[in-house]
Amino acid sequence: MSGAARQRILLSLQRRLAWIPAPLRQRARVLLGRDLESEAVVDGWTAPLISSAAAPALEWPAVKAAAPVVAPTATGSAGGASRLRCLLVTESVDASGMDEFVAFLARRLRRHGILTAVMVASDDPAKGIGGIGRALADEGIEVVDPKRAAGSDWMRAWRPDVLSIHGSADWPLEAAAELGIPAVETLHGMHNLFGAAPADVVRRRSLVSGLISVSEMVRLQYLALDRELDPARILTIPNGVDSHRVQSVDRARARAALGLTDEFLFVSLARHSLQKNGYALASAFDEVAAAAPDAHLLICGRSDDRSYTGQVVALKQRLPHGDRLHLRQNTPQVAALLAAADAFALDSFFEGWSLSSMEALASGVPVVVSDVGGAREQLTGGPAKGALIANPLGDPLAVDWAAISAARFREQANRAELVDAMTALARGTMPLDSRAAIAADSLARFDDELCIRRHAQAIRATAEGRPLVLSGDLAVAATTIGDNHAR
Repeated sequence: MSGAARQRILLSLQRRLAWIPAPLRQRARVLLGRDLESEAVVDGWTAPLISSAAAPALEWPAVKAAAPVVAPTATGSAGGASRLRCLLVTESVDASGMDEFVAFLARRLRRHGILTAVMVASDDPAKGIGGIGRALADEGIEVVDPKRAAGSDWMRAWRPDVLSIHGSADWPLEAAAELGIPAVETLHGMHNLFGAAPADVVRRRSLVSGLISVSEMVRLQYLALDRELDPARILTIPNGVDSHRVQSVDRARARAALGLTDEFLFVSLARHSLQKNGYALASAFDEVAAAAPDAHLLICGRSDDRSYTGQVVALKQRLPHGDRLHLRQNTPQVAALLAAADAFALDSFFEGWSLSSMEALASGVPVVVSDVGGAREQLTGGPAKGALIANPLGDPLAVDWAAISAARFREQANRAELVDAMTALARGTMPLDSRAAIAADSLARFDDELCIRRHAQAIRATAEGRPLVLSGDLAVAATTIGDNHAR
């Protein structure tokens, strides 16, 4: 049997795991995943999306640099407030949206009189200090990975006044409690708590002084799990658009570099992983492509799950319009992709707050986003900027790993809505405001300086033993999680 034939059989078996008896299912997942891990599955960026004899190689257009980040300072203070030492603890500083947000805090809190350092706290030895962490270190921000055995001693030596926790590791919270250091946890999503025992959730929560949620959806998901918690102890602070990441690229040149002329390009800046639900997006796009002959879809991101990505690649090969589905690796040329895009699409099962959809809106790109954390805040109100569709599982408050696994290769609850929204965008029948209006509204609504001021106030309150209540112009109005979708 050829390698290609064997691969097709393995992929087919993986899609049919739901029909295998439960005692054998997990073992089958492990064996199939192991056999599928070795394949290289998505394309790199040596060629345009649409190649031609005139442009055989990809040459990215010039990028107009964003405003420079103000150099970090260890001595500045904001409004005469005393300087604090805040240790940002995270499970990784490499490439994810959470990693980007930790870097945003590390850089910008210093302009509000809060000295920062970043500590990686993960039991996965493969994580360590990644690309974002190295960039922070180059800017003069201390980034360390002391591991569990030396972590407590390092914290004692650095002497933080407060910990800001990001990720699921327990030992930094336990060490901080022993050292008498208050901690505030930022919930970037509920995926680490899917299937968690309520007693374990309560035990972890007892180690922190307060909780910050990046979206109202995540706040409600947490309260549904931790029913003993006073709702006043969990504060929602919407993420901001980091204005230093919004760069300018000439749209015509960006499209030309990708080989685009009159095509309608959907871009999905999303890791190749189960969470992002690329299989369902690719499958639905084939219906869109049939209805809109010029439509193309680019799914671009890091491959976090190679066996799952293999399923999407195999699906592309089976689809009638698979030649208009482009699967690419991650690239730093996000500004060029957004400049070239006509629309952005994300059909995730869950998010805490999608930075990629927010960056798309801040670049003026209309979006189609499933009902996940942050989506309603991003799409409700202001100019017409796309469509919020149902969650792939229907109820976004009932998402967990078991339900996601069962639905991953099946037609999902929001498929018709996803196809209709993408088709309306591709055909130009969805009412939309201008790219300039979409960008201006998103940059104003999710101002990065307002976001960092809110976090600075919450961190100071935690250090001083005060409740997490945002005062004055920093107060956040909760977004209603109801049945209405933004259209």
